[in-house]
Amino acid sequence: MSSEQVNITLGTAGHIDHGKTALVKCLTGCETDRLKAEKERGMSIDLGFAPCTIAGTQVGIVDVPGHENFIKTMVAGASGMDGVVLVVAADDGVMPQTREHLDILTLLGVRHGMVALTKIDRVDAEQVELARAELHEFLQGTFLEGSPICPLSSVTGEGFDPFYQSLEVLVRAVRPKSIDGVFRLPVDRAFSLKGHGTVVSGIPVSGRACTGDEVVLLPQGLTGTIRAAEVYGRKTDTVLAGQCAALNVRHWDNRQIRRGDTLAAPGYFSPQQWFVCTLRLLTQEKLALKNGAHVKFHTGTFEVPAKVYLMRGDRMQSGEEDVIQVRATTPLVAGPGDHFILRTPSPAQTVGGGIIIEGLSRRLKRKRPNVYEDLQERARAVLEESRFVEYCVRSAESLVADQAELAVRTKLPHGRLQGILAELVRDERVIALGPSLYVHRDTAREASGRVLEVLAADIPAVLDADALNVMVGAAAELAAAAGPVVLTPH
Repeated sequence: MSSEQVNITLGTAGHIDHGKTALVKCLTGCETDRLKAEKERGMSIDLGFAPCTIAGTQVGIVDVPGHENFIKTMVAGASGMDGVVLVVAADDGVMPQTREHLDILTLLGVRHGMVALTKIDRVDAEQVELARAELHEFLQGTFLEGSPICPLSSVTGEGFDPFYQSLEVLVRAVRPKSIDGVFRLPVDRAFSLKGHGTVVSGIPVSGRACTGDEVVLLPQGLTGTIRAAEVYGRKTDTVLAGQCAALNVRHWDNRQIRRGDTLAAPGYFSPQQWFVCTLRLLTQEKLALKNGAHVKFHTGTFEVPAKVYLMRGDRMQSGEEDVIQVRATTPLVAGPGDHFILRTPSPAQTVGGGIIIEGLSRRLKRKRPNVYEDLQERARAVLEESRFVEYCVRSAESLVADQAELAVRTKLPHGRLQGILAELVRDERVIALGPSLYVHRDTAREASGRVLEVLAADIPAVLDADALNVMVGAAAELAAAAGPVVLTPH
């Protein structure tokens, strides 16, 4: 049967030795444990990828390791998932990595999934029902509450048909990633292919790329051209966000490329060390995070040591949510709206996660007036493209926003950005001062009011309000012709 190829990636999650890899092989026919050490040890230590046709749709499957020592690898794989199959063995039930994996998936924003209750060939029917009841209770209050719990055996095949039917429903419920953004691919791995040169693989988080496109590898700053591409192992001219992709960029040295690097469209991204984020701590007993705490910061496929700086108080408590600043020890690439995970190095555990608001050039001083309120507003705005564009226009340092600068800050391609700006102009929230210059309505009103105050104080008897407004409009036109004018707010 022919299949339609769309940009959806599903993944497995769960404790070690609960049958994730066996389930993927049963489903796809692919052995995702490709490393010699994995075959010898009988456990996954790296990410595995496999194509799969479900309900006539070709999707990618990511198999993640379940051992606690490979959580950073699990996070790297989970960052590309649109939906998940949580795998729990009937003879073990809910285990530590079952809980931690579910916490990580929740913090990464995964909202679609189901449960595979595996290894039912090892237990009797009563134990299967006990395990199902335990799972039902465990999933209460999570995004998997009410999701199908499908008992099956990857050895005998028992229960596979109902499992597959639930998987079809899951695929239909997942909304494919938007491809309107700027192309960006967090690197999973790079290797050399004889006769072709370097191949870089991973799951793009935004946009699309075509053969012949120029790309940049960050943080190295290397530029290159995509010579060939594959999606799910098949040659293609275009790769989309959400697809398991491999891109051939011939002249790069694969030994200089590592997991966590980023392949992107040129001109939009640069490595940064400071980020402002929204953090939510997990609800766990005795969990707290101090100002200046040392953590492991995971985003995309990258993990880096970092420090957390709170914007209020000296400690965040279990279950709390707030804006924070993060300083990574090594520059990394991330965009507005990216998800992240925080883990403490000792004890090694996941403590929280959230959404990256923006990268910063330097640390913000939390005692500075209105800084906290501005970050809260920025955090709300970044959840929606149009609101974030409007925020960026209103908060432009020179008060007048240039479209090229807006594209870099919002990480939106020029065509998409132009459409949003046009909508904001039609809604009279933003004023176009020229072909590529914009000012926010509130900024313009504030500036006009200040000019009117000055003019009215100097020549109150000469000009009426209408005439003064004409003068203000003329001044705005002159400003647009001359370029951005720096106005210092009160």
